[in-house]
Amino acid sequence: MTVRKKTPDEIRETVREGYGKIAVGEELAPGSKSAGGCCGPNSASCSPGTDPAAFARSIGYSAEEVAALPEGTNMGLSCGNPAVIASLEPGEVVLDLGAGGGMDAFLAGPKVGARGRVIGVDMTAEMVAKARRNAVAYSKRSGLANVEFRLGEIEHLPVADASVDVVISNCVLNLSPDKPQVWREIARVLKPGGRVAVSDLALLRPLPAHVVESVEALVGCVAGAVLVSDTEQMMRAAGLIDVELRAKPEYVRSVMSFEDPLYQRIVENLPQGTTPADFITSLDVQGRKGLAAKKPGSSCC
Repeated sequence: MTVRKKTPDEIRETVREGYGKIAVGEELAPGSKSAGGCCGPNSASCSPGTDPAAFARSIGYSAEEVAALPEGTNMGLSCGNPAVIASLEPGEVVLDLGAGGGMDAFLAGPKVGARGRVIGVDMTAEMVAKARRNAVAYSKRSGLANVEFRLGEIEHLPVADASVDVVISNCVLNLSPDKPQVWREIARVLKPGGRVAVSDLALLRPLPAHVVESVEALVGCVAGAVLVSDTEQMMRAAGLIDVELRAKPEYVRSVMSFEDPLYQRIVENLPQGTTPADFITSLDVQGRKGLAAKKPGSSCC
């Protein structure tokens, strides 16, 4: 039976609904374990049962970083630590795409300090509301008021041209039905010389069609993932330079060790003799926007 391909709007609504349920579910059970990440443990059902702190440590966050987060911020939605690969500096303006409850934004805040600013963008109203509540606890703990959250789609960022030093994102770009447009938006908002540091899921080779068609895989950040080579092509087409891509197979091994039900289902549907790690990887992505071209007649130095 042929499955009708979802339209871009239907994909966005599926993702928005899934992450909205995660945000609301977390609020309904304060102090409980994470609802599970749509990119992390228990992603297929987003049900309780996995320690989000342990999962975060397994994919690159330090125990100190996890402990410093406001309660309920870490929902197990990560596949890497983009703030680390971004090498943030005091005074920089950072944009976090698909900020969720604010985890990476709150880790970036102290790195850029009082002179810097962090802007988190998310298309899910429930997540933005959650992040704004978490920001109160962040400010009390850190003494900083340098993090804000805006409602918007990453294909149409509510951010001015050439206003951002660094763009970060964590396991979100794969969810977009229009990834080339996301990369064009990243290039638009970056200042000349600005950089991007993304942790995302990517494919080493195409997944079987019946895995891609699974709604759980879509919300689980798997069906929307593209080949590593496609990511590089989209970045360069958007005008980004110094592109670096580093595959991290340890992410899939970590997810499998937590017995993520989504990945267990994927295993059942893969060709015999293969594993999810043969198809899926976490990917550290870095690039830079070139300096503005010199105007005709201007002098160099």
